Amino acid sequence: MSSLTDRVRTIVKGGTPVNPVVPRDASVSSSLRDASGVLGGEWRDGCLVVERAWPATANHGRVRVGAVAEAMDYAASMAPFFAGGGPARSPFIFFDLETTGLNGGAGTSAFLIGCGWFDAGTFVTRQFVMTRFADERRMLESVACECTRAGALVSFNGRSFDAPLLETRYLFHRLPWFGVDLPHVDVLHPARQFWKRDECSLQALERQLVGHRRTGDVPGFEIPGRYFQFTRTGDVGPLRAVLEHNRLDLLSLAALTARLLRLAKDGAEAADDAREALALGHVFMRAGLESRARDAYERSITMSRAPRGAYDAVRIDGLRALALAWRRARRFDDAAHCWQTLLEMRGCPAHVACEAAEALAIHNEHRVRDLAAARKFALSNVERAGKGGELRAKKTGWAEAVQHRLARIDRKMKRDATERPPELPSLPWPPSSAAPTSEPRTSS
Repeated sequence: MSSLTDRVRTIVKGGTPVNPVVPRDASVSSSLRDASGVLGGEWRDGCLVVERAWPATANHGRVRVGAVAEAMDYAASMAPFFAGGGPARSPFIFFDLETTGLNGGAGTSAFLIGCGWFDAGTFVTRQFVMTRFADERRMLESVACECTRAGALVSFNGRSFDAPLLETRYLFHRLPWFGVDLPHVDVLHPARQFWKRDECSLQALERQLVGHRRTGDVPGFEIPGRYFQFTRTGDVGPLRAVLEHNRLDLLSLAALTARLLRLAKDGAEAADDAREALALGHVFMRAGLESRARDAYERSITMSRAPRGAYDAVRIDGLRALALAWRRARRFDDAAHCWQTLLEMRGCPAHVACEAAEALAIHNEHRVRDLAAARKFALSNVERAGKGGELRAKKTGWAEAVQHRLARIDRKMKRDATERPPELPSLPWPPSSAAPTSEPRTSS
């Protein structure tokens, strides 16, 4: 067993990293040789590769694999919307890791890298398995060769976990990181907007949107332990369920991606509920498609299930987004209508109510020239500022700005009152014919 100093020297000198867990006994070595048969793979350049395929006619929950492939082809041009504007294009390679630790960080490696793609309607998965720590470099080289043909990478939480972990391992082995110039679509972040904000795991979305329920699936927290069991005993059996778990993740990821791209392609009319329409509006607004964004916001408000005036978080977000979109388009009356509707809703959050009242105070003061209405909205914000609560978290000076606005409106109202000419008593018009117009003349 090499010392820590020897390992550090090896890293600094650029040599091959010392293998910390190399199985030594004959029985384990025999099991490693048989791993390809147990897992149904083959050895390629010192790396175990396992390949599977779902035909186009196969079903995954409620969806057909071929239909997912068709949706990806149909809406591939929408991928840049979910890649931060990057030039994402087909072919798309879906990737997912299984690692030796759940939290990442130094010392965590990916022992399984799964890649998937569509080929003439068939979904193909190719999994690269690290059977020994000493073979990590070969596995990484094989994955890099596979991904060079990709037009975009697609992952679930890959930007925050998978890609940084892989990049660290490539740098450790002094290999070029292939993902540096590839557009990356991370489905997790739009999924939170479109479908869930609390529990947003891939398996939860798989059940909700795809209708697939796994049986006998290995829990994620068990996966590192199964790999270490394999490295200790050489028994590759526990890894079969891990590979199946990884394959299902890849197929579900493809189904979710196809749904996202199809929604962006078809527009707000394709949304199934208010949340989808609202999220679609945000996607269009970030892309500069303001007209399509307003249509999506309006559909989100229309699809809201809550009665008018009742509390509905999605409806509140939609009204606020539409108000800002109308203001951006300089349709100030339409924006004011949205702000007024927000104020009339029960349970409207305090910070949204403040924003609405402030917008209406500005609108009435500077555009409508209704100082009485402007004063009413400014005064309501003065009262909210005095309550504290959520408003204490607002930026410093907000309460002072509200007081300043109210004082300015009061000065304008006072000035208008002093500059207005005095009202004259009203006289009948035309004058009555019976009324004498002058004194009667007397004869001299």
